[in-house]
Amino acid sequence: MQNIVENSKRLYRLKLNQTLPEYKRYLYEEIAVQKSKIVGLYGSRGVGKTTLLLQVLKELDYPENQKLYISCDHPIFQEISLFDFVDEFSKKGGEVIVIDEIHQANDFQKNIKLIYDFLNIKVFFSGSSAVEITNADFARRYAMYHLPILSLREYLEFSQNISLKSYRLEDLLQNHENIAFEIFESLKDKKILKYFNDFLSVGVYPFYFEDETKYIDRINETINTVLHVDLTKVTSIQADKIDSLKKLLLTICVSKPLEISIDELSKTVGITKPTLYKYIEYLSRAELVTHVIHEAKRFHASRKPDKLYLSNTNIFNALCINSDIGTLREAYFVSMLKQHTMHYTDIGDFIIDEKYIFEIGGKNKSFKQIKDLENSYIIADDIEVGHGNKISLWMMGFLY
Repeated sequence: MQNIVENSKRLYRLKLNQTLPEYKRYLYEEIAVQKSKIVGLYGSRGVGKTTLLLQVLKELDYPENQKLYISCDHPIFQEISLFDFVDEFSKKGGEVIVIDEIHQANDFQKNIKLIYDFLNIKVFFSGSSAVEITNADFARRYAMYHLPILSLREYLEFSQNISLKSYRLEDLLQNHENIAFEIFESLKDKKILKYFNDFLSVGVYPFYFEDETKYIDRINETINTVLHVDLTKVTSIQADKIDSLKKLLLTICVSKPLEISIDELSKTVGITKPTLYKYIEYLSRAELVTHVIHEAKRFHASRKPDKLYLSNTNIFNALCINSDIGTLREAYFVSMLKQHTMHYTDIGDFIIDEKYIFEIGGKNKSFKQIKDLENSYIIADDIEVGHGNKISLWMMGFLY
């Protein structure tokens, strides 16, 4: 074990030679000052979990020989006990360790619990959202954070080298006109719709800024890794069924959210309905698909179909030649409000936090459907600034 620890230190020193981006994602400050003994960060592949934790590790006020970074997808961690490794590092003076890709380690839940119970060491770990690492036991013992895709606000900060504020949903709804003009003042050319349309196609994953020319290829590689590595490791799905998952993703990509029923979808993909529901759950956990149910299903009072979206508009761009503009608008809205409770409705498109009704559409969308509803809003594409209860679609990207 001592040799493995020394080899890991060597690999960590090599990792230190890599240049980290200056831009820090919005969870950085909160995680960096988190007092909990064990801090977990989960999210889909490609959102920047590794980079964020390395940025935190770099700034922690410990000598370098008391800090360590490891990634559990390295072969040396497939055959050893994670607890024994961290114990050995701690005995040699280790004070803080970042454990990346923890879901690749054997019995990681049991081992992280043993570390928490018996070792005096600070641990940051990352895990795939495809893995169930947010159960009640984890939530009670550890500080857990979810890192989503880049918001439009973060994309603008990253690409334009500017600083922009995020807003609570309630504040944005009440004061969106003034907020829009504040945002315009920060943009050099004031062309918010240009940046927004770019963001719908590219830029929700931070690796876009590493090599823009290979971005779409990287998205497809990420999807394949999630399907072939993450899901086959942590679910009961067999490798020969991965083609069915790919076919499901492509079908969702070219369909409107309620265009096909579960019966039709299962026939198209070539699997049974129970298997289809299971696959939808897997893809939702892996953050490749977003699953939105009708509001009446909260009370088991409806047999309404569910809405399915690819989890962000860049995946549409990677998988489809042409996507329905209405679907893209809704998918963007849904992707930016995942931190809120969400259901779809018969009147309007979505109800958020069981209070606010939203109808999504183009710039000429009227209030005809929702004019008599309290707390109802039109979210309109292709307008720079809204008025009253009509709000620009792009502004939904400033909630985090």
